[in-house]
Amino acid sequence: MVDTAPYQVVARRYRPQRFDELVGQEHVARGLSGAISSGRIGHAYLFTGARGVGKTSAARIYAKALECERGPAAEPCNACDSCRAISAGQDVDVVEIDAASNRGIDEIRQLRQNVAVRPARGRFKVYIIDEVHMLTREAFNALLKTLEEPPPHVKFVLCTTEPEKLPITILSRCQRFDFVTVDAPAIARRLAQIVEAEGGGATPEALGLIARRAAGSMRDSQSLLEQLLGSAAGEIGVDDVHAVIGTGREEKVGRLVQAIAARDPRGAIEALDETLEGGADPGGVLEQVIAALRDALLASVGCGPDMRGGSLAGEGLGVDLAAIGTAVGTETLLAMLQIVDHSLSRMRTSGHAGVLAEMAVVRLAKLEDLENLVALANGVAADAPPSPGRSQPVPREKKTADLTPTPPSPEMPADALAAWRQACAACGGLAADFGAQAHEARWAEDVLEVAMPAESTSAIAFLRRAEVGTGIVRELTQLAGRPVRYAIKLSEAAARTPAEPQPARPKPAASQATLLREVAEHPLVVQARTLFDAAVCKVDASRPEAGPSTARSAAAAPAEAAEEEAHDA
Repeated sequence: MVDTAPYQVVARRYRPQRFDELVGQEHVARGLSGAISSGRIGHAYLFTGARGVGKTSAARIYAKALECERGPAAEPCNACDSCRAISAGQDVDVVEIDAASNRGIDEIRQLRQNVAVRPARGRFKVYIIDEVHMLTREAFNALLKTLEEPPPHVKFVLCTTEPEKLPITILSRCQRFDFVTVDAPAIARRLAQIVEAEGGGATPEALGLIARRAAGSMRDSQSLLEQLLGSAAGEIGVDDVHAVIGTGREEKVGRLVQAIAARDPRGAIEALDETLEGGADPGGVLEQVIAALRDALLASVGCGPDMRGGSLAGEGLGVDLAAIGTAVGTETLLAMLQIVDHSLSRMRTSGHAGVLAEMAVVRLAKLEDLENLVALANGVAADAPPSPGRSQPVPREKKTADLTPTPPSPEMPADALAAWRQACAACGGLAADFGAQAHEARWAEDVLEVAMPAESTSAIAFLRRAEVGTGIVRELTQLAGRPVRYAIKLSEAAARTPAEPQPARPKPAASQATLLREVAEHPLVVQARTLFDAAVCKVDASRPEAGPSTARSAAAAPAEAAEEEAHDA
């Protein structure tokens, strides 16, 4: 007899039926079970999180725990009529509403009328509103009062992937549970259980690749596994997974990443072609590259392997991503990630995905070493004169030692001045002529300090240009065998030369009103005015040195004479 029962996909057949079956959401299961056990059952809950992490499944388990004939219980029995009806989606007291297609105010008005009706056979009426952020503003406003004060027999569970789109008035009326993305090892363990239950076979590497590809979504991993169960002949292997998801073999992607890090455009293009030969998708390959560069970036800032294990890069690249991160540098890796991300965005709307992937790979392989450019920019900013009109920080105390040569590190050329002139000569043009004007140089760790005469201001300005500095830094790096930078300063002799005295600027002449006011306030003048009942009529400020103080003295003389005359009298 042929079984005519409709086929159910893996994601539905192996949907969690108990709180302890929620993979990666133990905090949510513990909170909901504890609320039921303690009798603190809320009337409105909000489940948020990415797609496929178990929000709707948790809402159904919660409804079963409330409606179970042995409950309300911390775990549903899944054996009574209520539990089986809710699992099959046939219970009249558990209403699931798709807010994407029932988003208007009319549907919410209908819901408000129905909540007043008592449950048909259970204790509660549970409303599960999926994708609740799709409701209109009017629908949210109509739902507010019912959501805040529903009848005692009504419970609401709102599910959404975009909680930021919900009004704050809705958020404040709900108990919120945030569902996290499921880590790759947990997904792989669950997939192994499903494969065993299905009577199939899969290698651990293949299951790990599926888990990483799902990016934290349990439902996505189960859908991909079902596709492989139907297409793979025998045991599912890594090649089968790559063929379905459109990615390249890890070792080929590793060679591509290594060629990019070595600044080898030709080798990178050849590695990309080898990766795409097996039918891999260019976008999928770039996603593997961006995952590997992400691991290298985290390694470049000191993160250990435990913080890099959740990426899509995997374990089989065959290259040391930590060493690549240290060699390439953080700034360069950030720029590389931006290039790949921009290329992936363009590939989604372009019909030339392969060409865009090749363009991205060439850009990555020809990208300049931004670590040296940042160091150069910092050196130029430190040597630049302060801008007029802008307050400057108090400079740190510096030692006034002259540019006497210091013992260089073993990797540095012994003759610093010769290395400087050789690097400038290799750049050619004005850089060679201006660089030859330096008369002293020394190594200070990874910085070449160069002294230039004071009259070489135009040469110093030219040598500090970014485009000139890039070439000089490149040549110095080749000579030193490691990244270095340079700083140009005036020679100590020029700095110690006393500046020529500047002629004093004449003070502006004070007005007659100002002079009268200042003289009238002088104590002696005040005393003379009081003694003789006089007034100050004019201040003589015609002398070249006359100023406010001079005029004050001149006006004070008659007052002093008047004081002496009054004393004699």
